Amino acid sequence: MSKIRITKQFSFETGHALYGYDGKCKNVHGHSYKLSVTVIGKPITDSSNVKFGMVIDFSDLKKIVKEEIVDLFDHATVFNQNTPHIELANELKNRGHHVILVEYQPTSENMVIDFAQKINSRLPQDITLHSLKLQETDTSFAEWYAYDNE
Repeated sequence: MSKIRITKQFSFETGHALYGYDGKCKNVHGHSYKLSVTVIGKPITDSSNVKFGMVIDFSDLKKIVKEEIVDLFDHATVFNQNTPHIELANELKNRGHHVILVEYQPTSENMVIDFAQKINSRLPQDITLHSLKLQETDTSFAEWYAYDNE
C-alpha cells in the first residue's frame, strides 16, 4: 500500500514581541496565524476497522493539534522568558492575561520547531509528521520538514 500525505489546517490569534530586534516587531503585536500540519502514513487496510481507508482520522489529528497548539496559543501573548519582557509578562499575568513564556525568541521559525516537537510527541507510532507550515501573514511563513531534521 502506498504512503499518503494528509494535511489539516488551523488558525489562531497570538501576540508576541521580539526582544532585541531592530525593527517594529520589538513591540508587542499580534498575528492571525495559519498552521498547516501534514502527516504521512499508509491507509488502514483492515475493512473491519472503523477508520478503514484513512491514514489518520482528521478529527484525531485535529484533537492533537488543538490540545498541543491552538488551545494553548490562541489569544495568548508569547514572550521569551530570558529577556526583560518577563517584567511585562508578569504584569500582564497579574492582570488576568494569558501569557506563555518560552525558552526561545518567539519567531515563526522557532515556534514551528516547538510545534513540531509537541505534535510529534502525540502522533500514533505508524504516522509520521511530514511538515508544518506556519503562516504569520499573507506573504510570510516558516516551514518545517521532517527530512530536513533527521
